[in-house]
Amino acid sequence: MGIFMRIIQQFDPAHEVDFMMLEKKFAMLEKERSDFPKGRRLQPLSGGEPANSLIWQCEFPDMDTAYKDLDFFSGDEEHEALFRQQVIFMKQVRIDFYKTLDY
Repeated sequence: MGIFMRIIQQFDPAHEVDFMMLEKKFAMLEKERSDFPKGRRLQPLSGGEPANSLIWQCEFPDMDTAYKDLDFFSGDEEHEALFRQQVIFMKQVRIDFYKTLDY
């Protein structure tokens, strides 16, 4: 059974450009550093989440690995420096976990 972790960040729409510029820097960190979890970024066009949301999701083999990578974010200096800049634009953050049902 695999696990999808999805981090949903709702941001202030008045600061979308600033928020997304910082998000590009997060994406660059993922590409440049082999120790970073490699996720996929999504922005809703329609659905349950508002358009002023960014969704980062990644698949993991199990919950332990997902939690380990979640802890990695809060312990990494480069990630934390960017997060401190970006968090001022956030309205709310939610982390969801899903098990895969590959029958």
